[in-house]
Amino acid sequence: MTRLTTLAAAAFALVATPTLADQISVESPYSVAETMDRLESAVEEAGATVFARVNHAEGAASADMELDPAELLIFGNPQLGTQAMQDDIRAGLVLPMRVLAYEWDGQVYLGWQEPEDMFDDLDIDDDANYIEEIEGALNRLTEEAVSE
Repeated sequence: MTRLTTLAAAAFALVATPTLADQISVESPYSVAETMDRLESAVEEAGATVFARVNHAEGAASADMELDPAELLIFGNPQLGTQAMQDDIRAGLVLPMRVLAYEWDGQVYLGWQEPEDMFDDLDIDDDANYIEEIEGALNRLTEEAVSE
């Protein structure tokens, strides 16, 4: 790959990547794996769909690199997400929802992007009912995952 092609690809990636929205995090008294197990269970019990669970530390280890424990759960409720995508198909860039369980300085957290802010650059009304429902669901599910 030429230098010009590399620069063009990097510039495209910056333009094509959505900006990070405000992030929310809550502390967990459990390990990353247990926190993620609890979140995955809460998501399934709520009737949402788990699309994937990504273990970033295992990925790093497969490249002979080290990374503190970190797992990502990708999940959603098509009844809510479809409404957002009907309003603006580009909502598919930020959906389904993603919650990261990670260890930082010995403390485990769950972190996610604020749904209202995720949709800021899209043609989605800030007052859309489904945004409040998504926020409520994320709050309930993550609270269930970290509660003792």
